[in-house]
Amino acid sequence: MGWVMMSERELNRVEILAQVDDGRLSVDNAANMLALTRRQIFRLLKLYRQNGAAAIRHKARGKPPNNRIHKAKRDYALSLIKENYPDFGPTLAAEMLAEHHGFKVSRETVRKWMQEDGLWLSRKQRRTFHQPRLRRECFGELIQIDGSDHRWFEDRGGPCTLLVFIDDATSTLMELRFVKSESTFSYFEALESYLHTHGRPVAFYSDKHTVFRVAKEDAKGGARITQFGRALSELNIEILCANSSQAKGRVERANRTLQDRLVKELRLAGVSNMEAGNAFLEGFKARFNAKFAKAPAKPDNLHRALNVEPDRLAEVLCWRENRYVGKQLTFSYDRKRIMLEESEITRGLVGKYVDTYAFVDGRFEVRWKGHSLPCKIFDMDQRVTHAAITSNKRLSAVLEHIKEMQEAAPPKPKVRTNSEKMGYKPNGRRPGRPSGSRAKKKIVHVAE
Repeated sequence: MGWVMMSERELNRVEILAQVDDGRLSVDNAANMLALTRRQIFRLLKLYRQNGAAAIRHKARGKPPNNRIHKAKRDYALSLIKENYPDFGPTLAAEMLAEHHGFKVSRETVRKWMQEDGLWLSRKQRRTFHQPRLRRECFGELIQIDGSDHRWFEDRGGPCTLLVFIDDATSTLMELRFVKSESTFSYFEALESYLHTHGRPVAFYSDKHTVFRVAKEDAKGGARITQFGRALSELNIEILCANSSQAKGRVERANRTLQDRLVKELRLAGVSNMEAGNAFLEGFKARFNAKFAKAPAKPDNLHRALNVEPDRLAEVLCWRENRYVGKQLTFSYDRKRIMLEESEITRGLVGKYVDTYAFVDGRFEVRWKGHSLPCKIFDMDQRVTHAAITSNKRLSAVLEHIKEMQEAAPPKPKVRTNSEKMGYKPNGRRPGRPSGSRAKKKIVHVAE
């Protein structure tokens, strides 16, 4: 005799019926234990004595269900999905089959069919695993940088961005700074502070923000390098961009920790603006590093001395571009018109390119072969244009600037029509129709 598949419920019935058959258990007790009537116990006992334990099995076991869907319908549904909805999920595929093909079947049935046919993978099967990357061995070898946009001061102040510089080998917070948004100039300010404090690291590790990487594949100007990348190149510092947020998980986890601990400490200290927040960050950074920093695998410090004069560093950490000088000794820059003062040097610059320097402190200079040229700046448009392209990480700061300009702008005068300029005043009557008295007179005259 071969094996007989039985459920736990059926095995329990066989065990109790065997005890009743041996006289070790009464029929009444068996009925109470199985929640059956005495009549059902006698019926099952008769089957057990005639055909053994196999007779207690459910008679439908091993047989196809009566409500099963025919295999031809299953193949038809899968052919429709492969042909029309190859990238649809089971829920949406079931809706499309019912709506466009009149084939009504539950989404779980469609899910089972698609999994069996390899058209759909469960969430567990789709899960990808990111292997952890080992820390760098030396302090100053790799510095991860990122900006975290958050309501750091909760309801006491507006949202802002915290720039975070963290060492990959030790998880030491190297630089923290509150700024309005992630921009090139804000990173220039944080980088200058970092360089004066620690020196030059081997490399920075960032995301693919436009501050660090040129996104356009067909970019023509700037040798496919950003202003921040150009500055790091002049300082002999490498910039590397991570392909995913998991790759720079050190700074991402630090941001999550700071959004919890730093926000609460700022609340307890009563800090509500960026100036007071930046002053508070020095003490917080020391406490954080004392608690969470790790010892590096090797004791070497790979930071190099800055060895750059302050004036030279300011020229490195600035926005530099080339501009073509027109016949009137003028050129356009950032929606402004720059006019060079006429001199012996500027007369020969028509048709040539000059260098523009926009510094972090707001200064602007025009230079030709290292010589500064006096100029005048005319602002052509002091508003953000409708077509301005704004990065999502700078949207909050741009909107705040727009609000300030709108509040400061004087109300526009009402535009008068030509009739109003000539002194016309409306009398309330619609043109082309007679007034009430004239209409009555006309009606009376016709009646007469």
